[in-house]
Amino acid sequence: MVPNAVLSGRDLSGVSAPGAYLFDANLEGATLARADLTGASLTDACLHRTNLNGAALAGADLSGADLRSADLSGADLRGALLRGANLEGANLKGVTYDPKRTLWPDGFAPPPNTPR
Repeated sequence: MVPNAVLSGRDLSGVSAPGAYLFDANLEGATLARADLTGASLTDACLHRTNLNGAALAGADLSGADLRSADLSGADLRGALLRGANLEGANLKGVTYDPKRTLWPDGFAPPPNTPR
């Protein structure tokens, strides 16, 4: 468990950390491309401008996370919890999600789904 971790700007490409507890972590501008964060708790985390291209975020809790201008292209968001997350300017091209289990912020119109 690493609540309140400060990993801003770090290159963590390809890291395997399923189930990681990163509550309220600062990952602003970090690179987590192709990272395995399946089932991770990223509640209230700062992921502003973070590269999550191709990341495995299935079942991750991103409630209240700051994902402004984050690159989530190609990410697996099946069953992810995004309630209260800020997705302003986020790149969601090619994301995969479960229309019934992925929970988006209220009023947010998800992009076209890319089935896996």
